[in-house]
Amino acid sequence: MKTFTVDKSVVSQEGPCYVIAEIGNNHQGELKTALNMIKVAAGMGVNAVKFQKRDNKVLFTQAMYNKPYDNENSYGATYGEHRDYLEFDLNEYLELKKCAQDNDVDFIVTPFDHPSVDFLEQVGIAAYKIASADITNVPLLERVAKTGKPMFVSTGAATLDEIRLAYETISKHNGQVCILHCTAGYPTEYENLNLRVISTLRNTFPDAVIGYSGHDYGILAPSVAYMLGATVVEKHFTLNRSWKGTDHKFSLEPTGLHKMVRDLRRIDMSLGNGKKEIQKFEVDARKKMGKSLYAARNLRAGTVLTAADVVIKSPGGGMPPYRLDELVGKTLLIDLPAEVPFASEHIVGEQRKDSRVA
Repeated sequence: MKTFTVDKSVVSQEGPCYVIAEIGNNHQGELKTALNMIKVAAGMGVNAVKFQKRDNKVLFTQAMYNKPYDNENSYGATYGEHRDYLEFDLNEYLELKKCAQDNDVDFIVTPFDHPSVDFLEQVGIAAYKIASADITNVPLLERVAKTGKPMFVSTGAATLDEIRLAYETISKHNGQVCILHCTAGYPTEYENLNLRVISTLRNTFPDAVIGYSGHDYGILAPSVAYMLGATVVEKHFTLNRSWKGTDHKFSLEPTGLHKMVRDLRRIDMSLGNGKKEIQKFEVDARKKMGKSLYAARNLRAGTVLTAADVVIKSPGGGMPPYRLDELVGKTLLIDLPAEVPFASEHIVGEQRKDSRVA
């Protein structure tokens, strides 16, 4: 399905670009910060905000959950405690959802496990995002697909065959799919973005919407991706790149997010309809800067014109230079002062021709 609806928004392979601000865990476990981030992202012109949901004791092995996690980005003594600190409960998620609705942006969440899908169904989110790590997690893909809600599927560190398996799995239950080209580097350097994969995905999955989920620095890659046919763009968002956490360094701050959205919207405006026509606002400039054929000196009626009798000067509006050959060798019908533009009726035997604005 090349077009589907997320809440009030239309997502289409024909565009315009649907922009997702990935808040993820950049809220640092603070509800107030998360709510503020939604409002700021909405003010920058995005279509959607996205969060992440984990049931950490289900998701991680005991060994991983209890593993010491002592570093500058840690919010707990163990990895489990760290991850638990970043989670919101049901009432908090309902508040986040309402904030998104109040600010006219769609509310999307990535579930990392089955209990999180059940949790998000209680919340009533608009759409699901599937992380690259779950591209081969067929049971989770099926569970989410059966909700009937749109799905955005990242493809970092995946083969084309694995992406095909994910798409086929989802399509059995749900046609509302966007496949996001993604590279699993955090951050990803420009030489590793491989944006031409977007064309490969468009050719391989002609019935899906194709997008781009970027971990790159800056705002250039999303515009390039959009021009290559990625009509959904997801970028990480933060209020301050110096904050504690692993994702902030490659996230966009408000000014960067605003500029990215601005450029994506400008692309739509600048592409136009493809017809090469003189636009109304061009006419005056065309006349002022254009050229016409003028008398090189005072010329008498009966003069047989030579190239030396004609000069090309601005402004335009008279006979354009490409009609010079029509004058040479012809007889002048009237006296023509210097620097007066030639016209068809000045030539013996010539019928008046409509002159293009030069």
